[in-house]
Amino acid sequence: MTAPRAWLIWTIGIFGYLVAVAQRTSFGVVGLEATERFHATASAISFFTVLQLLVYAGLQIPVGVLVDRFGSRAMIAGGAVLMGLGQLQLAFAESIPGGVLGRVLVGAGDAMTFISVIRLIPLWFAPARVPLVTQLTGMSGQLGQLFSVLPFALVLHLSGWTPAFLLLAGMSALAVVLVLLLLQDSPPGTGRPHARQGLRATGASLARAWSQPGTRLGMWSHFTIQFSGTVFAMTWGYPFLISGQGLEAGTVAALMALYVAAAMAVGPFIGRFVSRHPLRRSTMVLLIAGATAAAWAAVLLLPGRAPLWLLAGLVVVLAIGGPGSMIGFDFARTFNPAHRIGTATGIVNVGGFIAALVSIFLIGLVLDVLYATGFSQGVLYGLAPFRLALSVQFLLLAIGAAAILASRRKVRRQMAAQGIVVPPLRSALARQRRESLARRRQPTPSDD
Repeated sequence: MTAPRAWLIWTIGIFGYLVAVAQRTSFGVVGLEATERFHATASAISFFTVLQLLVYAGLQIPVGVLVDRFGSRAMIAGGAVLMGLGQLQLAFAESIPGGVLGRVLVGAGDAMTFISVIRLIPLWFAPARVPLVTQLTGMSGQLGQLFSVLPFALVLHLSGWTPAFLLLAGMSALAVVLVLLLLQDSPPGTGRPHARQGLRATGASLARAWSQPGTRLGMWSHFTIQFSGTVFAMTWGYPFLISGQGLEAGTVAALMALYVAAAMAVGPFIGRFVSRHPLRRSTMVLLIAGATAAAWAAVLLLPGRAPLWLLAGLVVVLAIGGPGSMIGFDFARTFNPAHRIGTATGIVNVGGFIAALVSIFLIGLVLDVLYATGFSQGVLYGLAPFRLALSVQFLLLAIGAAAILASRRKVRRQMAAQGIVVPPLRSALARQRRESLARRRQPTPSDD
């Protein structure tokens, strides 16, 4: 298990994950073109992403079982094959059913990738390096979204629909080749992991993971702060900025690039906070949720179109939700035994994507209702209808925050029974200030 070999394996896995993120987010760039190509309503366009996310979320736990049975190499390659077939289908689809079939295949392949890449890390790296490499994995995947909003969007606008989706299919083919040629499930001599037990044992493990309040706290954390950025990046951000806010395509691409850069930049800081203040993880989640609600309120309540600096601020806040939602996986890790972490991680990962697909569908439905009633004045993606449609996110943010508080109370009661008492935040901050002042007042060797 030499370091260069481990990093090579990780790099191949990351390329597969990067390709998956590019495929996942590509449809968020083509909302306007898809509306014209398929002669679709806003609800129909949202259904493309809703069904894709539904497939992704529904496969998380089954994929966790399959990756233990067949290994990461087979699952990542299989996922890339499915995504490539899905993008080929989309490249030539001219009807809504044909396009939906393509997105279903993309969602299934995408679902097979992230868990499989994460599984490689503890097999190839020393335990002390696992947290860092895991954080780097999440950050690197953001580059896939950058590909979808820059090169893919450029090819789409210069060459058209079919060449752009053929480009994505070609990326999947390259990922299959690299994974089959270079990726190994585990270092030589370590042996193949044993398959999990039968269906009954898997069901029992799932029930025990769900009954753990810490798992539910992780799921609701992921639910609350991951979905808004996903909605923005995958479906409604591009039409909102182009048609609602009247921005040029180049400016929108720059904002989407800012989204990726901000998510990558903030990840290490959130990771450092979580490691230093493990008892304040839920507080960080609630702060991010509050910031998300405040940023959307500032943009949606402002009369007229928002200034560019305010839209940039919204993008940065939404980007923080991505690495912030990784706190949910940390809850799964710390409140479940090692043999159940995969199942608990699958439960947590479902939360954010369920919230995203519900939000995407409701936004499209509201846009269609407003258009049908004449409120939109013949402009489906106008600023006024977008203001009302995007406001459905406040409902999901409120539901998620309430569920976090309820789950946190149960977790803290459980911790108190184990002798771990979480002091009020004000008391903890005051103690930290006192300790910091005491350290500064201690004499240094130069004072002697």
